[in-house]
Amino acid sequence: MKTTPPDTVHVALGARSYDVLIGDGLVARARDFIAPLLSRPRVAIVTDENVAALHLDTLRSGLQGIDSPALALPPGEATKGWEQFSRTVDWLLSERIERRDIVIALGGGVIGDLAGFAAAVLRRGVRFVQIPTSLLAQVDSSVGGKTGINSVHGKNLIGAFHQPSLVLADIGVLDTLAPRDFLAGYGEVVKYGLLGDADFFAWLEQNGPALARGDRELRRRAVRRSVEMKARIVERDETEKGDRALLNLGHTFAHALEKATGYSDRLLHGEAVAIGCALAFQLSQDLGLCPQECPSRVRAHLRAMGMKCDLTDIPGDLPEPQTLLELMGQDKKVIDGRLRFVLARDIGAAFVTSDVPRESVLSVLSRSMGRG
Repeated sequence: MKTTPPDTVHVALGARSYDVLIGDGLVARARDFIAPLLSRPRVAIVTDENVAALHLDTLRSGLQGIDSPALALPPGEATKGWEQFSRTVDWLLSERIERRDIVIALGGGVIGDLAGFAAAVLRRGVRFVQIPTSLLAQVDSSVGGKTGINSVHGKNLIGAFHQPSLVLADIGVLDTLAPRDFLAGYGEVVKYGLLGDADFFAWLEQNGPALARGDRELRRRAVRRSVEMKARIVERDETEKGDRALLNLGHTFAHALEKATGYSDRLLHGEAVAIGCALAFQLSQDLGLCPQECPSRVRAHLRAMGMKCDLTDIPGDLPEPQTLLELMGQDKKVIDGRLRFVLARDIGAAFVTSDVPRESVLSVLSRSMGRG
């Protein structure tokens, strides 16, 4: 059977450089890409129960004779905590994974973050390969080396920067995603256009509906462009001291909303990011930073895709705006007690600032709740 070579996006980080491969059927050909990295024919796979049922057999077949014990964790954001992290590290040690071996993270963002953090601390650092199975993980969490788990105090507060040795983004596995999960990942795709590429956002406005319906070539192009943008930002600022903070567009709002909804199925991460992007653009317009049509255009596209963009779109009750603002204060992006927001001067022109009046944030939250 003829196979099409994958697209390659190189993440240039000196000794920590690696490739992101984007294409169809990569899981079924995993040995071709992973075997050259191995010192011995052995890997350890960390996945979740849902992903295991869909893709674990394909991956093991694709590894062709490479010993591949697997641990399947419960699905969902609640897995990304101390309990399952400790379970994963203990399992890797029981499997006698050595520093020269490779841990494979097969799953969405939760598995990638948790397994990557486990690899970062196991024997003071073991290599790992990301095989992201969700759109969100393919375009965002699998690239850039951020690994970690959640705390009772907030999301992603415990972790390490630990770059993967390889990322395999198999476009074909996206066909197994539920529509809601795909659109949640699309929230991160839209983010890239909004923060730094107005032409890409315009392309998404034109092609987003067909992409959501399953056009693989459009999906491949969207994933590739998103990964290219993230790779270039990570190369400039690996540990988030400057430009990399731009990738948090929408996230200051999003992380507070996720905590307010208990990291549950009420609100998926990508849905929270989409709402957060809409709120960030509304806040930018309120502050006179961007043209009036920008937030309208953002909301129109999210609505056209059938996505959430207001707090009223979240099922169930939410805390008061003041409480949501207090939850934002636990975010990693707080410096010297001051919240940092990613705001915009236009679509594709985002910037980071701590100079945001609390009253303006409260006003945006209140109006998104339908209170005027």
